[in-house]
Amino acid sequence: MKRSIYLFICLLLFTGLSLGSKNQAGRSSDPPGKSLNVLVSPDLYDLSVNLAKEYNLSFPGTEIRILEAAESGIPGSKIAEGDMGLFSAVFFRKYQPELTWSTLIGRSVIVPVLNARNPYARDIETHGITVHALNAFLGDPGHRTWDRLVSAGGNVSAALYCTDEETMRIAGEYFGSGATVSFIKPANIHDFISAIRKDPCTIGFCRLNNILDPESGEIIRDLRLLPIDRNGNGTIEYAERIYDNVNEFSRGVWIGKYPHELVSNIYSVGLNRPLNDNGLSFMKWLLADGQKFLPGAGYSELLAGERQDATDRLSSAQALPVAKGGGNYLAKAAFYLAVTLLLAGMAVSFLSGRKKYGKTEAVSGKNGERYILDENSVIIPGGIYIDKTHTWAFMEPNGLVKVGIDDFLQRVTGKITRIKIKATGKKVKKGEHIFSVVQNGKQLNLYAPISGTIVEQNRLLEADTSSLNSSPYNAGWICKIDPDNWVRESLLLYLADRYREFLDSEFARLRDFLTNVIKSDDEYNRLILQDGGEVRDCALSEMGPEVWEDFQTNFIDPSRQIWFYELFQ
Repeated sequence: MKRSIYLFICLLLFTGLSLGSKNQAGRSSDPPGKSLNVLVSPDLYDLSVNLAKEYNLSFPGTEIRILEAAESGIPGSKIAEGDMGLFSAVFFRKYQPELTWSTLIGRSVIVPVLNARNPYARDIETHGITVHALNAFLGDPGHRTWDRLVSAGGNVSAALYCTDEETMRIAGEYFGSGATVSFIKPANIHDFISAIRKDPCTIGFCRLNNILDPESGEIIRDLRLLPIDRNGNGTIEYAERIYDNVNEFSRGVWIGKYPHELVSNIYSVGLNRPLNDNGLSFMKWLLADGQKFLPGAGYSELLAGERQDATDRLSSAQALPVAKGGGNYLAKAAFYLAVTLLLAGMAVSFLSGRKKYGKTEAVSGKNGERYILDENSVIIPGGIYIDKTHTWAFMEPNGLVKVGIDDFLQRVTGKITRIKIKATGKKVKKGEHIFSVVQNGKQLNLYAPISGTIVEQNRLLEADTSSLNSSPYNAGWICKIDPDNWVRESLLLYLADRYREFLDSEFARLRDFLTNVIKSDDEYNRLILQDGGEVRDCALSEMGPEVWEDFQTNFIDPSRQIWFYELFQ
């Protein structure tokens, strides 16, 4: 009976696809990848024209047409299937309900800057300057002295410079001054930089890209970013330590550690699904070569990780085109009916298989409620060596060592959507970064449990990462290593009994970590804890990237840093 049902479903699928193919064959269409309309918000018109010109020069024979959107709305009559838009943050928020997809392609970041020789630099680096103090400073032009900004500051005047009115308006709104802020406006960015360099006690506001060295990409000589003490507790805590270099600062902006009120994003947006070939090509170009044209318009380039994540999502973001013509309704009906029956059959098979073979690793309980994560719910395998950083190692008969992540970690993170592995042939030492697990752009960097050479990757994970969660010790292995010193290094890893004891302490650390997360944002309490206070399964899955960053630094990394000393115990 079951075979007959599946045969019937296959016939329906074949019929639907055949009808769809015939209908498509009878349609006329423009050659793909030749032209694209790009609707842009008025404030991005000049930048968009320049981007289109550069793209058309790079790809002769293509045509990007820039259409300026009106403040009153998106002109649907001008938009064809496959077109896209470039919107600033204000326009994006206004018309977001009408959009089918969006991807960040750049941002403008307003920053306060100091002279690197500022006499209070050490105090500022340790304690930062609070939003309240900057509010008082900006709002009282007659009393702009350093004693209003730092406790060690004296009655020393601090001149205020800014590159333009719009930058000062945005900064003034965030820091709460309310009124129009008076400031000194140099003639150009070069004069602005010179003014800050000449006077160690000045403060300036500008866009990040205004003060970057074009050669090194770092802050230009003699200037530094002013650290903002966002929570007003008088110290720059770990979550606020993003001001030492541009890469660290840019990552902090990305994951939300910098005030979003001082950040203005540019989005490429979907006006219809799907993008045509030229639209997809243009999007990829914007995230690659097109980035170098953003600074000239006052915007900062995205980090390499941001660009890669956005590029990876491009293909999955595309939906099948909506078919036109009456003949395709029958094809669609047959196709959807077949899919529905197929899914129903799979569900029946799955449920009957569960009754026959018993329950496997569960993700959620009744009514969609997530299971509790505790010491008794984690799988503890026999014969597998597990590192303190929650990677595991298993030596095969041929002497190669399989490596993966343990059940504890995948239960904490939840669904892993992508894995980034060091290349085959690379040598790694125990404790060095070997791969990263990614969940929708958020990631954890994990470390090699042993030293050796990577000789193989689990290529099945490139297309489907689900086995990382469903079978972390079997199908979800990540790579194989030809070990350098297995006998010695395996002594530093845990087998079942010691691993069980280790997990007791890890759950204590996990609860401490999550308690601190809840203190910082009470909304997380509902997401992390069950009614009885137990930790929910997949506790990090609904957390923001800043929590993942803290989990990396305060939970994963400390275990890696102390392993070496065990050699001497």
